[in-house]
Amino acid sequence: MDLLYRIIIFLHVTSVIASIGPFFILLPIVKKLPNAVEIALEAHLALLKSVVRLAKHAGHVMIGSGILLVILGPWTWRTPWIFSTVALLFASLFFLARTFSPTLRKFAEEGANKQDLAAKLNRTIWTYLILLMSTLWFMVVKPNLW
Repeated sequence: MDLLYRIIIFLHVTSVIASIGPFFILLPIVKKLPNAVEIALEAHLALLKSVVRLAKHAGHVMIGSGILLVILGPWTWRTPWIFSTVALLFASLFFLARTFSPTLRKFAEEGANKQDLAAKLNRTIWTYLILLMSTLWFMVVKPNLW
């Protein structure tokens, strides 16, 4: 049981890294979007879409392994840091689904203001990073909030 629990922790940590890490790479790419022309724009947008897709799939592994860790571990669902982590994860899930894809689709529209869309995408990436880093903080520090 101890080995299985450690493997699940490893999967959980790996999925957290996969869902947060690639977004840091996107920050310099978003700065290039307003001046990018056809082929470069398509390549940048494809990379952005791939990172969002990776984050979604890594999020599924993170949630699944997190559920297993709570079931097999010493904590309950009423533990403050678990409750807060779950709340932030749901917020980031809805944020990821409602913000990234629609903004990326607008780049393909004719006459789209790339400057405004890139600025929105930059804010979106930072907001998402803050949400996930907060979630990571709860998982690592495990604060006793109440």
